[in-house]
Amino acid sequence: MRIAFIVQRYGTEVLGGSEYHCRLIAERLASQHDVEVLTTCARDYITWKNEYAEGPDRIRGVTVRRFANSGTRDIDAFNEYSDWIFNHPHGRTDEMEWLKQQGPWCPALIEYLRRQRQQYDVLVFFTYLYAPTVLGLEVNPTRSVLVPTSHDEPAIRLDIYKEVFSRPAALLFNTDSERSFVHEQFSNLPPIEDIVGVGVDLPQSQPYPRTPARAEEEPNQSNEDPDGSTSEDDDAAAREYPSHLLARGAIFRRRHRLYGPILLYGGRIDPGKGCEELIHYFSEYVKEGGEATLALMGVKLMSLPEEPFIRFAGLLSDRERLQALEAATVVACPSPFESLSLLALEALSVGTPILANARSAVLVEHCVRSNGGLYYADRDEFVECLRVLIRDERLRAALGRNGRDYVRKNYRWDVVLGKYERLFARIRNAK
Repeated sequence: MRIAFIVQRYGTEVLGGSEYHCRLIAERLASQHDVEVLTTCARDYITWKNEYAEGPDRIRGVTVRRFANSGTRDIDAFNEYSDWIFNHPHGRTDEMEWLKQQGPWCPALIEYLRRQRQQYDVLVFFTYLYAPTVLGLEVNPTRSVLVPTSHDEPAIRLDIYKEVFSRPAALLFNTDSERSFVHEQFSNLPPIEDIVGVGVDLPQSQPYPRTPARAEEEPNQSNEDPDGSTSEDDDAAAREYPSHLLARGAIFRRRHRLYGPILLYGGRIDPGKGCEELIHYFSEYVKEGGEATLALMGVKLMSLPEEPFIRFAGLLSDRERLQALEAATVVACPSPFESLSLLALEALSVGTPILANARSAVLVEHCVRSNGGLYYADRDEFVECLRVLIRDERLRAALGRNGRDYVRKNYRWDVVLGKYERLFARIRNAK
């Protein structure tokens, strides 16, 4: 089967939740199908500047076709226009202008899709929000699947999205919370839908501390990281240090000189992801006598306070990211807007409890269904929850076991890919 994924950005350097989600699914399906990704040349979602080369590329077994955007985004002008359109009466022309200003605006991608639409058995669109999805769904709706990755935000109430959610042959949601929210917002939805989410690689269950030999035997962990770099530092550490220094998370702790309890965040370090509030709440925790370090890994899109209890770990490889999740005492999930949260699922998969923002229904759903973490609605609850989690080792262990079981039951790759396969067959047979 020939499958096209349409997404606004794509690449191993792209860390956005929906873009990363799309890449994981595309790479897994590429082993059984002819998979292509149609995307823009943008790497940065703020400006949509063309940074990747235009034309075909090959990334981890997936053919990627990039098309140049016709312009960049003026974020200040866009924010001003957004304030107006979300708060004043307007028409469809105004909404289309807003869509164009939001970006990415890539007519070449839509034109290619129109010309080649009969060449693909299924078109899979990731994220409802952007122009490639809004315009691309018009091309061949009976073969189209939308993975909306939606949450409660002003944009979803624009009239153009009523058409977006009604057009495709099927909708694939990440969680029951997301599906319930979409059903509350829209009355005209496709007859085919399912809750699918994404698969999570389950680390091998094994006792800690690990011996140097065992540390090299974990699944999907060779001497070469997924980004092509070798792990010579880790191998040298395994030879140099005795086994008690290779305990769970010890490599990450040594590399970044971290001691004591760690609250870890991973992803875009951005106020929109709740990071500003996270840093403020954590600072209050420290002022009240809390002992821990807030470690942040990912791409930094905001300035960080120069405080000894805040550490920036940078952009990590997949292997280092796993080591960081194992090293963490607790993983913070501060975003108020989530449709899935891979960070939460990855933390639960390694048995690290999460501390989540209660404003996100999806994160609360993960905490409640897994019994693998706590959630907070304000500063006082954050401080108290973090204090309890850090002090109570037995509680953390119990939450960790629950989290691993939750991911194993609900987010195994065989379950997720099976749902995609059945849906694709249903769409192809309906033609």
